[in-house]
Amino acid sequence: MLYKFTGADGSSTNGGWGRWHLGRWRTVSGPLLPCRRGLHMCREKDLVLWLAPALWEAEVDGEVIEADDKVVARKARIVRRVEAWDDRTARLFAADCAEHVLPLFEAALPGDARPRTAIETARRFANGEVTNEERAAAWAAARAAAGDAAGAAAGDAAGAAAGDAEREWQTARLMAYLAG
Repeated sequence: MLYKFTGADGSSTNGGWGRWHLGRWRTVSGPLLPCRRGLHMCREKDLVLWLAPALWEAEVDGEVIEADDKVVARKARIVRRVEAWDDRTARLFAADCAEHVLPLFEAALPGDARPRTAIETARRFANGEVTNEERAAAWAAARAAAGDAAGAAAGDAAGAAAGDAEREWQTARLMAYLAG
């Protein structure tokens, strides 16, 4: 299964060009080069790297190059909107990801409740239970906490293995949302 993220109106995101239309093939000429030329699609394992407002199932035809974080094709089209991916799902997924690494922040700055409060507020906002004023206050607190955490953790690199494990966790969590 291949996927394509686009803007809400089908416009290309993440450096792409043009607009995608359901069922309509797009093609490119010239040599395929990841990040430079070609129609870029995601595999399941790539999705968390390319999040955008709309997610589509896609299919490709002809020449294809598999890169580390994408598939580049000569010819591609979007065939079905993944309805499970919407603003609410995106917010809940972001809250899950933040909560998953929250112990790192809490270890660096014990007793600082700002991130936990912001995560709870984000979940409530996703469910329509928060005012814009509450959301803005939580965003400001989370931003300040992130700045404090960056300073506290500057010398503590997690390493590539931890990053790979986190990406796998995020992918599994995202796929659970998409499965409904």
